[in-house]
Amino acid sequence: MRRPARRLPARAEMKFPGSVLVSLLLFVAETGTALYLSSTYRAAGDRIWQALTLLFALLPCVLVQFNLVFIHRELSRDRPLVLLLHILQLGPLVRCVEVFYIYFHAGRFEEPYVSITKKRQMPKDGHSEEVEKEVGQAEGKLFTHRSAFSRASVIQAFLGSAPQLTLQLYICVLQQEIMAARSIFMVLSLLSIVYGALRCNILAIKIKYDDYDISVKAAAYLCIFLWRSFEIATRVVVLVLFSSVLQIWVLPVVLLNFFGFFFYPWILFWQSKSPFPENIEKALTRVGTTIVLCLLTFLYAGINMFCWSAVQLKLNDPDLINKSQNWYGLAVYYMLRFTENAFLLLLWYVYKTDVYLYVCAPLLVLQLLIGYCMAILFMLVFYQFCHPCKKLFSSSISEGLLTCFKYLCFACKLPKATVPVDKVDLKSPDGTGDDSQASYKTNESQNGNPHQSVSSNA
Repeated sequence: MRRPARRLPARAEMKFPGSVLVSLLLFVAETGTALYLSSTYRAAGDRIWQALTLLFALLPCVLVQFNLVFIHRELSRDRPLVLLLHILQLGPLVRCVEVFYIYFHAGRFEEPYVSITKKRQMPKDGHSEEVEKEVGQAEGKLFTHRSAFSRASVIQAFLGSAPQLTLQLYICVLQQEIMAARSIFMVLSLLSIVYGALRCNILAIKIKYDDYDISVKAAAYLCIFLWRSFEIATRVVVLVLFSSVLQIWVLPVVLLNFFGFFFYPWILFWQSKSPFPENIEKALTRVGTTIVLCLLTFLYAGINMFCWSAVQLKLNDPDLINKSQNWYGLAVYYMLRFTENAFLLLLWYVYKTDVYLYVCAPLLVLQLLIGYCMAILFMLVFYQFCHPCKKLFSSSISEGLLTCFKYLCFACKLPKATVPVDKVDLKSPDGTGDDSQASYKTNESQNGNPHQSVSSNA
């Protein structure tokens, strides 16, 4: 529904595009530091470290450009200069300039049309009101840009920063040296991963509750930040410790994790026997749609390698997202991940080398396990108290996890059964077994045999 617009104080009503600026700063800082660090590896003659550092820096850059081009549909528009800048890996910089140009010029002229959106407010006293809101063209463009940068942050975080952080920490352990540039680079990578995970959480909330007007408070951001920081930091350290003593076995562990999460959405899709999704993009062919879905599941597997993916894929759904709140899947993931981390730490403790001679191994293991438990604690606090849509939950996180634990405990318990001491076969071939059994019971009861119920129990 469109109608002629009246002049509005657009910039006052628009949200400042701070997320775009943060994404760009992290992207530029991390890429620049990676290039500088790779040059130091080249000067030191470490060709392998140089190649891997460049690979994990340039691969997400290329994927980010594809993401921005795909969302803004630049291939179908006559903008050759913008496409050239994307090829030169300058797409995020151009997009950020365009975002702030739109923001600061909004409200200076009257827009010809506005869109009317309807959003429901969070329920109060069991009632939820529907509110109409006018969205101008400038605000709509800013929304598209913010969405594109959010997805780019997730790609940068889990396909670039996460393996980059693991690699640089592994180099520190092998060389037993922490350089200033490498330390800055690892801090930037960790911040990029945590920010990408945070954007993933916010995206999941907005996708699942698209009909509601959602406002995320500062306490929710703080809980997510602490939750993801503890979870990702402990996971990376565990992988590095394990790979430093069992280099051969780290590859099966990584591949099993990655391909397990990669094929999981496809297995569910094949089991559902649903038709192949065709509504991703009208301009895409069946091959193009398959490539996009494979890239999406590739990113999904990369996220779950390091932390819980707040966005759960469902390929047979038109939105490709599972919008139901699955507490059981959440509980199973964290129990399995905690068990895996503990097992990898145990193997590291058994096979640790002289590199860790001056490290208190039991204390380090305890700190890492407590750190992961702290991540789970902040996650529970977020879902129980700080989630912006907690009023829409059919059950709270505490109720869901308690039910899950009760189910698991019940499944682990074996039914108690009384084992008979003596068994007597009283059945005769001539069909007089019933009379013999009755007379046996009578005689035993008269003799005061304490095992008179053996036949009935058997």
